Amino acid sequence: MTRIIQTFAEISDQYDVAFVDLWGCMHNGLRAFPDAVAAMQGFRARGGKVVLVTNAPRARGPVAVQIDRLGIPDDAWDSIATSGDSARAAMFRGAVGEKVWFMGEAHDESFFEPLAIIDNPVPVRKVPLDEAEGIVCCGPFDPHADPDVNRPEFLYAKTKGMKLLCANPDIVVDRGESREWCAGALARLYTEMGGESLYFGKPHPPIYDLARRRYAALDGAVSDPRIIAIGDGIRTDILGAQGEDIDSLFITGGLAAAETKTTDQPDPAALDDLVAAEQVTPTYAIGFLR
Repeated sequence: MTRIIQTFAEISDQYDVAFVDLWGCMHNGLRAFPDAVAAMQGFRARGGKVVLVTNAPRARGPVAVQIDRLGIPDDAWDSIATSGDSARAAMFRGAVGEKVWFMGEAHDESFFEPLAIIDNPVPVRKVPLDEAEGIVCCGPFDPHADPDVNRPEFLYAKTKGMKLLCANPDIVVDRGESREWCAGALARLYTEMGGESLYFGKPHPPIYDLARRRYAALDGAVSDPRIIAIGDGIRTDILGAQGEDIDSLFITGGLAAAETKTTDQPDPAALDDLVAAEQVTPTYAIGFLR
């Protein structure tokens, strides 16, 4: 049974570290949520640690720059673990070959920057699809276009036996009031067509391993921390927490606002219906992180 809470402070003293999603929890793609920032600042003031765990298909450096620009200050978090970092490590170990077809926008090009932690990295280079050994997908070329527009290219790639490395398992995000497709929607389509997609972000284990390592590297980290995952994606943040056997706080006013009938708080019956339909049970729920 999911418990609906009013503020994170009600339960925060039970945890040493929070694995906190960014988009939909801390910001909406345009600006930070002041109440969410204050909640994380308060948690840290009481001794907690905040690891931002995001399916962004970029390294943590560019993500830190982005969230600062959106209004999330340094004192609201301790470290960052990104799907991009986890996926980049796999790419430079040769997961999809040396010659790759890149899917994404210009701001995703940082995905190919060298990764110092990999010994003897594969010399990956971007090539046209007909020369590629695999696909690196950071997102669609046009985030508003239906993923089906990629069917011809995916059919060709599937017949060539290419693997698709998905740098962001999210299906959609809401940028302000506008909903956009993410790399996860393309990877899902490729898999449905019979191709093989490789995932590294939430809800899959590699990003949680990275988040734990980022926490362990912090001053004051404890050896067996009490962890809570916070996020608005029931099939990413909450399912991932369930798979890792850690508690979770579901932010219902994000991606699931309509399904949970959230204005300030979720409608209890609507929340129960969503939990039953998804067969994923958050430990706690709240309308917005505060």
